[in-house]
Amino acid sequence: MTDTATSFAYDTELPPVNVAILVCPGYMPVDIIGIHTVFGTTPNATVHLVWKNLDEVIGFPTFPTRPTTTFAECPQDLDVIWTGAVSPEIFDDRETLDFLADRGSRARWVGGNCGGTLLLGAAGLLSGYRATSNFQQKHLLPHFGATIADGNVVVDRNRITAGPLTGSVEAALWLAREFYGEDAAREMELQAEYAPQPLFGVGRPDLAGPELTQRALDHGAGFAKPYEEAVMRAAERLGAVAV
Repeated sequence: MTDTATSFAYDTELPPVNVAILVCPGYMPVDIIGIHTVFGTTPNATVHLVWKNLDEVIGFPTFPTRPTTTFAECPQDLDVIWTGAVSPEIFDDRETLDFLADRGSRARWVGGNCGGTLLLGAAGLLSGYRATSNFQQKHLLPHFGATIADGNVVVDRNRITAGPLTGSVEAALWLAREFYGEDAAREMELQAEYAPQPLFGVGRPDLAGPELTQRALDHGAGFAKPYEEAVMRAAERLGAVAV
């Protein structure tokens, strides 16, 4: 629970919001820091860092994290269930997929960014929805029945997906506007001083151009291969249509 010592004050009382964020061995903290910060500093918001148990997990790159809530103790009805990128092994973890499918079936908003959107797909939560991910893995979304969409944040009904890094911040501010209204969300953007000024301006393939994009894909191929294999296994289990 966010308390008065760790939250900002606003002109009007903000409604309670319950957010669960998946943390697990090999998760990428950079993908959840935006949503964790926006709601973790908001009065009446409760942020759960959820995993199977409360033992320390090591994020990637090395980032020790202590979960705050177990799957079993996580509230049944959430305002937001969220996941960022995780290690390929989690795509084969039935307990994690069942947890996401269960909470996601009732959550007001289901969201993820970067490779986390693929994990939502593996849990059966993206079939028939428009979604996005990081550029290296976006092409895998149709294996889960999702339609690829461009944009750092993509919203389709109650599904919200985003790209890596800044995508978490932008999606969190989008959700804040939904819960609290535009005035409060605008102030949250200012409190975070969210006004990115990229050094090179090549943070998307369309900005980087084909040569740099291909080089990045080539250099990341070894990293991406286990994810592609995990996605294929997950899609087969779901009986999703191959593309």
